[in-house]
Amino acid sequence: MKSALIAACCVAALLLSACGEEAAGKTVRADGTMAPGSELKVGERAVVPFSDAGKSGTIAITVKSVEIGPKEDLAGFKDKGEGTLPVYVRMVIENVGGTDLADTSVSVRAVDANGKGTKVIMASGTSACKGETAPENFSTPGATYETCDTEGVKDGGEVGGASFGGDGYQDDPITWKK
Repeated sequence: MKSALIAACCVAALLLSACGEEAAGKTVRADGTMAPGSELKVGERAVVPFSDAGKSGTIAITVKSVEIGPKEDLAGFKDKGEGTLPVYVRMVIENVGGTDLADTSVSVRAVDANGKGTKVIMASGTSACKGETAPENFSTPGATYETCDTEGVKDGGEVGGASFGGDGYQDDPITWKK
């Protein structure tokens, strides 16, 4: 009887793992990628399918920090930066699948405390946060690089984290909360 119960528990565990592993608002699918709509904390790693510049593969994104920068950082934007503060989303990108993803670019957006976009997109970075494309050697499993996306928030606004809305995640992005 005891061995039958143990066997039943093992079968149930195997069935659950085939469907994905769920923990505190995040679900890892059977293929190891993060399910759409997953919520993580800043500092946690999300493995996602990725495509850009005609290339595709699997990457891991770790949002290291989401911080509001000083107004002076937007001096180069002149009137377009008026009433806006820069938001710096710093991250580490890892090539998980080992496909050639050199010269691709990952976009992660700042979100407010409710997980909604800040509605201020900065077309280029600042001297404090320049977005980098993947280096030429970003073609082997485990290759990493650090980059930063510059977003914006209306003066007096708050930032609650960041989100990734790439392929398969547009309608239900992965969100990192501060």
